Amino acid sequence: MKRKPFLAWAGMSVLALFVFSCRKDISSYTAGGKTMPRAATSSFKVVGYLPSWSGSVGSIPFSDLTHINYAFLVPNSDGSLQTIDNGSKLSSMVSAAHAAGVKALISVGGGGGGGGFAGIVASSTNRTNFVNNMIAFCNQYGLDGVDIDWEYPSPGTQASNFLTMMTQLSSALHNSGRVLSVAVIGDNDDDYIQSGMFSVVDMVMIMAYDDNNYLHSTYELGAQCLAYWLGRGCPASEAILGVPFYGHDSSQDPNSDAAEVEYNTILGDGANPQLDAYSTFGYNGILTMKSKTGYAMANAGGIGIWELSGDATGTNSLLGAIHTVVQAGGTVPTNAPVGSTVTLKGNNGLYVTSNDADSPMACNRPVAQAWEEFTVVDAGYGKVALQAMGHYVSSEDGQNPITCNRAVYSTWEEFDWISQSGGVTLRGTNDLYISSENGAKSMTCNRPIAQGWETFGINH
Repeated sequence: MKRKPFLAWAGMSVLALFVFSCRKDISSYTAGGKTMPRAATSSFKVVGYLPSWSGSVGSIPFSDLTHINYAFLVPNSDGSLQTIDNGSKLSSMVSAAHAAGVKALISVGGGGGGGGFAGIVASSTNRTNFVNNMIAFCNQYGLDGVDIDWEYPSPGTQASNFLTMMTQLSSALHNSGRVLSVAVIGDNDDDYIQSGMFSVVDMVMIMAYDDNNYLHSTYELGAQCLAYWLGRGCPASEAILGVPFYGHDSSQDPNSDAAEVEYNTILGDGANPQLDAYSTFGYNGILTMKSKTGYAMANAGGIGIWELSGDATGTNSLLGAIHTVVQAGGTVPTNAPVGSTVTLKGNNGLYVTSNDADSPMACNRPVAQAWEEFTVVDAGYGKVALQAMGHYVSSEDGQNPITCNRAVYSTWEEFDWISQSGGVTLRGTNDLYISSENGAKSMTCNRPIAQGWETFGINH
């Protein structure tokens, strides 16, 4: 998570994508020939963070949450605790959460408040002091658990000592019927979280955002980060996929407070709540939030929100979008003509061709024939795949011209089908749109905002 003032994280690298399909308390359903696991709604966690400095308890729809974390309690290096900011707000949050059957936790540290952990973990005495103080703090406020957010321990001795502290804290919390959570960087932690951590915590908060200073939290990044931690041995039932209720303003210094803007503020500036980009802002809109929730329900134990005060209200609410998918058991509609065969016509008056998988795709055919016909396939999580001549269209992650040469589809071959006046736009999981390139060169999937070249007529 973060601590005010906001600090951007370094160290998130883009790795090759691979998608995990885990089996836990699930049934399954079929989309586009793939069997999709579905999490049991009753076991899926929706964890929201409430900062001490922003948001009101009275505005929180607790019925849409299972857990709420108050941020942040700051520890000292000797294991003592600093005075909590706005303690009356914490007490009010705990009372409201419990009245709604929601678990209330305290988040400790944050991106700027975790400096004391280095001294705590280095000393047996300090570790014991910290654990005792945390139990006393939980007793004082009637809390149901603790979320530890240290950004970040060093690998080696410090990481080992961190695990020792977490093991001790876990025993104390579990003995009193409480839970323990740990926040982790998205997809490359340099081994500061050792594998033994998964046996002592109840939740692993995966911070799958802040990957850059614009489109900082794509669906693709969420899948990548979740795959990384599952691959590290994190049980799916513990994995909580982190999502942002804020965006990045790429016109600002990425290390400044101004670079990070709440979702509701971006909407107030005129952004579309369904989309992920507006002007210089990159954010997560309702379509992406629904897809991430569906993906998390199939592959993880929950979804975690930084942070609740950034949300909008009514039909524009991201928490409301999450709740809709949870109530639907993970099903996300595509709003596409699934099962139909369609042609795609660019605004240059020419048709998109698959080129029979022999070369990159183009939008340069005056007449639509077999190579210009695409079957719309339900790819799950609200996304579609496009199949022509037995192959699937690939975004090539926006790094190269798009192709139609994949025998099966995975993340690069999945798209949002977004209806527009006069047709449709196709957005890849990299949060970028397919462009016709006006028929002048091979098509790409690298446009952050859809305009004329990125809109296609259907069956025209």
